[in-house]
Amino acid sequence: MDAVLWVVPLLAVTAPLLARGLSRWVSIPIVVFELLLGIMAGPSVLGWAGPSLFMGTLAQLGLAMLFFVAGSEIDFASLKGRTGRNATFGWLLSIAMGLLLGWLLAPGAAAVIIGVALCSTALGTVLPILRDAGEMRTPFGAAVGAIGAVGEFGPLLAISIFLGGRDLGPATAVMALFALLAGLAIWLSIRIPTGAMHRFINSTLHTSGQFAIRVVFLILTALLALSLFLRLDMLLGAFVAGVVWRLLMRDASEHDRHAVESKIEGAAFGFLIPLFFVYTGVTFDLAALIERPILFAMVPLVLVALLVVRGLPSMLAAPAGAGWHERISIGLLGATGLPIIVAVTAIGVSSGVLDPAMQSVLVAGGMLSVLILPVIAMAIRGARTPVEQGSTL
Repeated sequence: MDAVLWVVPLLAVTAPLLARGLSRWVSIPIVVFELLLGIMAGPSVLGWAGPSLFMGTLAQLGLAMLFFVAGSEIDFASLKGRTGRNATFGWLLSIAMGLLLGWLLAPGAAAVIIGVALCSTALGTVLPILRDAGEMRTPFGAAVGAIGAVGEFGPLLAISIFLGGRDLGPATAVMALFALLAGLAIWLSIRIPTGAMHRFINSTLHTSGQFAIRVVFLILTALLALSLFLRLDMLLGAFVAGVVWRLLMRDASEHDRHAVESKIEGAAFGFLIPLFFVYTGVTFDLAALIERPILFAMVPLVLVALLVVRGLPSMLAAPAGAGWHERISIGLLGATGLPIIVAVTAIGVSSGVLDPAMQSVLVAGGMLSVLILPVIAMAIRGARTPVEQGSTL
């Protein structure tokens, strides 16, 4: 039996135990332990587990579920007005700076990959941290949510247009077709009578029917299939699926919506998403970095690049009147990136335009951002002055 089949679930169970055990001294996101445990168990350290086709497929489903949850958590109100405009403008600055830096490092197609990787924000990673800290309904949380939404959806569009294996013209046409079909799905989700559906969902919440969960996976697989059929990145379909589901549940009562969301989060954060992060650690090529010290030394530079390219522009979306503690926290959370970095560099390696060693450097930088930046951001957020605390009420 392939050891990875039991090692990865075992590590996924161990991660929250470690996080809880250390929580009395320091609050560290669970994803940090999932990544580190995966690296420790992988071929580069202990060698307990290695690449597996079956576990790799589950990890891809976990990645898709991560983006589904991110799409379902988007507060469209936060994308309107000043916050939405500044978040969008900040991302446009990020992609311009990222492409420029990518061109300086590796002219050609690799520049696009580097640029897209550096302008991403790990909304699916940041949202659980905000939820656990009770920040989802605050102006601070709304600003980070807007930054994360643009910082995930924008790179997904860029991946689909520039890295889909087509010329720019046909790629744009295909992207427009997907937007039309996705818009149709969103329109139907708004127009469909929700009363009867909500009643049926409620009647099956505690039975073997579980209609809500079945609808979620139907929407998810349908939009994933559409993305793959159009040769777009599947994460774009997963993200839009989350948006569609949120709109379907918009008129449900708070109690019913919470009941359904708890089941979805159980499947996502209790099963599929931890497998993705642990398996990412297992398959991470740490040996390549250790064997070439110059590459290992470049990893902190990737973190610095994320802070400059994505962190600084993210600060533009801070709530009006926010103090420096709040702006710095927002910038650090905006610079936290990993899933898009993993996805875009994998496309680059498979297409032959990105060196695997550079992929390891970029992914390591993304992992470092997840390991360090949220912890610092929430520590700074907790150290606000009384005036700054009052500004978020």
